Amino acid sequence: MSHTILLVQPGRKPETRTYSDYETVNECMEGVCKIYEEHLKRMNPNSPSITYDISQLFDFIDQLADLSCLVYQKSTNTYAPYNKDWIKEKIYVLLRKQASN
Repeated sequence: MSHTILLVQPGRKPETRTYSDYETVNECMEGVCKIYEEHLKRMNPNSPSITYDISQLFDFIDQLADLSCLVYQKSTNTYAPYNKDWIKEKIYVLLRKQASN
């Protein structure tokens, strides 16, 4: 259970920056997936259901101006920063685990 802050900047302008916080890294990764799903819903408003594969999700992550996480480290009482590649790896592990259940 590591408190995680997700920092998102979808566009070039700093005003597009937002953040969300989560109780765990996995909840944060699910939050990234939800952001993509909301994006897909906006892009396809008349589609009753939306499906995507992980490569499309990763392309979406790559096209964001910035996406990073700050994960609480209990041992040092600080937050450690992680980049897009780390986020994609964590999402991959999470989705693989969900698919096997």
